[in-house]
Amino acid sequence: MPQALLVLALLLIPVSNTAAQEMPAEYKGVLDALARPGDFKDGVLKVNIPRNDVKVTVAGVATPTPFGFGGWIALTKGDGMDVMMGDLVLTQDEVNPVMSAVLAQGLDVTALHNHFFWESPRMFYMHVHGHGAAADLAKRIKPALDLIGKVTVRSEPATTMTSTVTAGTLDTAKLASIIGTAGEQNGQVYKITIGRPDLKLREMGASINARMGLNTWAAFFGSDGAAVVAGDVAMIDTEVTPVLKALREHGIEVVAIHHHMTGTQPTVIFLHYWGQGPADKLAAAVRAAVDLTGPRPPR
Repeated sequence: MPQALLVLALLLIPVSNTAAQEMPAEYKGVLDALARPGDFKDGVLKVNIPRNDVKVTVAGVATPTPFGFGGWIALTKGDGMDVMMGDLVLTQDEVNPVMSAVLAQGLDVTALHNHFFWESPRMFYMHVHGHGAAADLAKRIKPALDLIGKVTVRSEPATTMTSTVTAGTLDTAKLASIIGTAGEQNGQVYKITIGRPDLKLREMGASINARMGLNTWAAFFGSDGAAVVAGDVAMIDTEVTPVLKALREHGIEVVAIHHHMTGTQPTVIFLHYWGQGPADKLAAAVRAAVDLTGPRPPR
């Protein structure tokens, strides 16, 4: 072989070997099952879930989808099973229906937050996680993905929505009895705060207690028949999924999952929620979540 041709052949060998990885058959099956595009690089299958259907403006600027509205899920091989992680880009109306669909299939929701201010419509980012066989993971995540872009958007902006909830009288003794902890009245709001004394958090030698923010709380406003509740649940990682399931099963909207502190052991995760309905039903929902964290209040 002439020297020039030999050199050319040698140069072509590494190019052909590294240009692309051959996608495993089970990952091709995942793409087929989800009916979505994706690619396989660095041992990872990445399935694209861009929100091309939503035209988002940020502070009045019309932004293209790749600017920050391309959701995804990814799979890679672990020890005897596949690991799935993902970040789903959702409108606020989609968040809780999609979350319920994820949880119903035995998958985890590990974070829920925003990436922007002043965007219209409001967009949220939900991180999901699971492990198992690739085909099974595809089957389990598909009901949630199928909801994206299909959830009915509220016909009017939240700022113009009307409600029957107005300032009234709450049976605070009943609320305290249901939740198992007494609260405090602050104007028209009754707030119950529950510490996590079972978590011995310290930072620089200082004890991090309920007064420092290591707490679960629920704030009630309205009347016995028509009330709203907003609150926060302090959880260790193993408590997150059970608490999410309990709140969603009781019709409570989850609005954020995030950290309030770093550098502490164990890591504590906080979940913010919102609900509307009869006060005692809302209190029962809060109690269902509280019963899945730390020491249980007495019945």
